[in-house]
Amino acid sequence: MLARLTRSVPALCRALHTQPNSTTAALELIRSQPSQYIIANFVGRKYILTPRDVLTVPRLRDVDVGDVLALDEIHELGSREYTLRGNPTISPSRVRVQATVIEHTKGKMEFIFKKKRRKGYQKTITHKQPYTRLRIGEIEIPS
Repeated sequence: MLARLTRSVPALCRALHTQPNSTTAALELIRSQPSQYIIANFVGRKYILTPRDVLTVPRLRDVDVGDVLALDEIHELGSREYTLRGNPTISPSRVRVQATVIEHTKGKMEFIFKKKRRKGYQKTITHKQPYTRLRIGEIEIPS
């Protein structure tokens, strides 16, 4: 009896998960899920982002604290059960994500030590790398 039961479970699972036949249907399925994520290209790097994440990127000189930025290069949108990939990106009219600038900060102190053998030359250079921190807003999927 146990063998019969285990054979019928995969068939039941396949029946529960339907394959959407259009992008609009896929977006509707993702919208119905409790949590979503995106993979977005920001300042030349790809990040996996969810709502309310805090993202630390190299300093953005053109923005001030409180500015709202729109993420327009979204490569993938997904949830626990469904994923929609762009070719290469998803249109900004289908998915909207905004990021708010929280602060401009600096990283930890970095020490660079230079030395030349047998010459008595020693030099220590210190610096802090500047960063910008962003708070990711809600992922909006318009109907």
